[in-house]
Amino acid sequence: MKNKNLPVLLLRNVVLFPSNELRLELDTLEDRKVLSLAEGCFKNNIVIVHPSDPLETNPDFTELPKIGVLSEIKMKMDMPNGKTRIILVGLERIKIDEYKIEDNIFSADIDKVEIPTIEAKEELAYIRTIKSTLEKYIKEIPYMSNSLLTEVIGMNNLNTFTDIVTSNLPQDYLKKIKYIEEITPETRAKKLLDDMTEDLNIIELERKIEEKINRELEKTQKEYVLREKIKQIKLELGDIKDKDNEVDELRKKIINLDAPIEVKERLNLEISRYESTNPNSPEVGIIRNYIDWLLSLPWNTETKDNDNLRKVKDKLDSSHFGLEKVKERIIEYLAVKQNNKNVKSPILCLVGPPGVGKTSLAKSIGESLNREVTKISVGGINDEAEIVGHRRTYIGAAPGLIIQGMKKVGTKNPVFIIDEIDKMTKDIKGDPASALLEILDPEQNKKFSDHYIEEPFDLSKVMFLTTANYYFQIPVELRDRLEIIELSSYTEYEKLDIAKKHLIPRELETHGLKKDFITFSDEVILKIIRNYTKESGVRNLDRQIASIIRKIVTEKVLGESLEEYKITIYNLEKYLGKSKYFYGGLDIVGHIGVVNGLAYTEFGGDVLQVEATLYKGKGNIILTGSLGEVMRESATVAISYIKTHAEEFHVDLNIIENNDIHIHIPEGAIPKDGPSAGSALVTTLISLFTNTLINTNVAMTGEMTLRGKILPIGGLKEKVIGGHRSGIRKIFIPRINEKDLEDVPEEIKREIEFILVDRYMDIYKNLFKLKRKSEIDETNRIRLQFD
Repeated sequence: MKNKNLPVLLLRNVVLFPSNELRLELDTLEDRKVLSLAEGCFKNNIVIVHPSDPLETNPDFTELPKIGVLSEIKMKMDMPNGKTRIILVGLERIKIDEYKIEDNIFSADIDKVEIPTIEAKEELAYIRTIKSTLEKYIKEIPYMSNSLLTEVIGMNNLNTFTDIVTSNLPQDYLKKIKYIEEITPETRAKKLLDDMTEDLNIIELERKIEEKINRELEKTQKEYVLREKIKQIKLELGDIKDKDNEVDELRKKIINLDAPIEVKERLNLEISRYESTNPNSPEVGIIRNYIDWLLSLPWNTETKDNDNLRKVKDKLDSSHFGLEKVKERIIEYLAVKQNNKNVKSPILCLVGPPGVGKTSLAKSIGESLNREVTKISVGGINDEAEIVGHRRTYIGAAPGLIIQGMKKVGTKNPVFIIDEIDKMTKDIKGDPASALLEILDPEQNKKFSDHYIEEPFDLSKVMFLTTANYYFQIPVELRDRLEIIELSSYTEYEKLDIAKKHLIPRELETHGLKKDFITFSDEVILKIIRNYTKESGVRNLDRQIASIIRKIVTEKVLGESLEEYKITIYNLEKYLGKSKYFYGGLDIVGHIGVVNGLAYTEFGGDVLQVEATLYKGKGNIILTGSLGEVMRESATVAISYIKTHAEEFHVDLNIIENNDIHIHIPEGAIPKDGPSAGSALVTTLISLFTNTLINTNVAMTGEMTLRGKILPIGGLKEKVIGGHRSGIRKIFIPRINEKDLEDVPEEIKREIEFILVDRYMDIYKNLFKLKRKSEIDETNRIRLQFD
């Protein structure tokens, strides 16, 4: 049976076997031409060929297989969508002698394939064996249909039998075309038995794996079961020892990590847990996060200090004016460190009013020492876990601020700034101040344990610098561990120097101007300090200077610029408006019952006028001006002290008993408290009761006892600076505070007379007795003239 030029249809991804039907939809023009040719010239006969590469759209006919299937077009239907539906029936295998191609249409010369014969008994044995295996196969494979057994029942031709069974097996395209190319029925039968037996063995192995997994896991964990299947398959293949790339990378990091042995052992333990934990378990993220934290901490990494003491001092001097005590302490530490490498870092606390440069000084210390700097603020914190971390049992747990800061800087010897330690709060959630005790204790912080990290971390080489505004608001237990250095208010002349050397050059650079483009005279800067700011530091001064420069830059951009600007007291109002505060705002003429006290406020020192008046009444005492409990008690002590010494003070007790006394301290919206106004209250009342005028350039400070003893006060430097700014030229201070005068700038001490007193009588003699003596002498002199 030789035929020439039979049309050829190339089928990809589907296989047509002899004695089988195949339904197809064809949509290409070439395929439809092939069908028409077969239908019109070859009695619906067509050669089906299966290319070995199903992805090749234009195969070379020299690479096409030499065995194909002669088939018949049983049905053909052209669809409205342009496609053609056909049913092909495979007739027999044929040998292809030669391929031809014309207009992209393949044709072939074919010849009959001689099928090798087999003995009847052997043929029957093969058929029975395949049927038996097929029954097991259909039983085990859920997607195999029992109708196949019905189709082949009673069939005795091995050639046809193998083609029908093979076409129904769930095998891939490439495996099926090998059955097409095999012309010997016996060989096909053996291959078929091998393939079905292999599938049955795989199914049996899957069943064993599934049974083993079901004994270990709950049935509801479907995804977990799939993962375990993969694990068991790897076990059967001997592949279970392969490590995940991620785990390998983590282990390499541990090898290169410079950390204590205990930390490395903990890391290895956690990585083993991580490796064995199911990837879908919530524990995976927690373990990995913990491993990352341990790997990222600077266990033994540190920077080398700048040991050149002169360079360190020059660096501190260039960044901050004054503050000699702090600078001296840093230099001392470096000097001792050169003698003893194991010296512990100091734990300093910079206490002072806002704006005096506490935080910026701490940063400059780090830069001058060549250390990394990190900063946290504990103001308002009421949960100790914010400091020492959360336990890992909690969802979203994380290390505390200390460990977070150490990770950020990447060294174990940074300058660590803890800001606002006087503003921590204590409530039911915990006491953060207690959590800082271990951190700020040089004897304990060598093995600081964060609740999250759980491994000891050495903080002994960290230089802790804390800041606070109010000394007495620092918890007592913390104060004991801190080296307190007080930063007092700047004087006017210190502010002048800071403005000239630091603030103005920095603001000019920030605004992109040359250094000599704007000039400020000393007189202008002092006016800004006195009339436009009221503060202990220089923050507002910096803002006022920046405001002037911004306005000038705006003029420059708008084309109104001059070649250079000079700020004078005459054009200052143009840029800053009217004065907000007034220097030396005391009355030139004094008033009876008005005395100047000295106060320490958040803006530094200030003059606090104490006023008193009396009117007919029953001896009641009225206190106004937002006075606190301590100041009210001081007023009561003052009245009692005056009553006790009324004769010495020449005070008529009837005045006190028959009149109501009203004591008032101006600026009533501002709360006032403290005992240091005791001496001023007594002086005010004596002035009122004896009708004696006190000079307005006199002020005093000191707590009073019932026995008239003057007790020491705090903030003397700030009070003196505030008094000097307001025009005070004589100040009475407790004798015990004489040592604090060393901190007062020399230019201020030269202009103020300081009178040291132990008891109130020292003040009385100076203000009232001398005044009374001069009045008596003047009276006697007038009498002599008349005589």
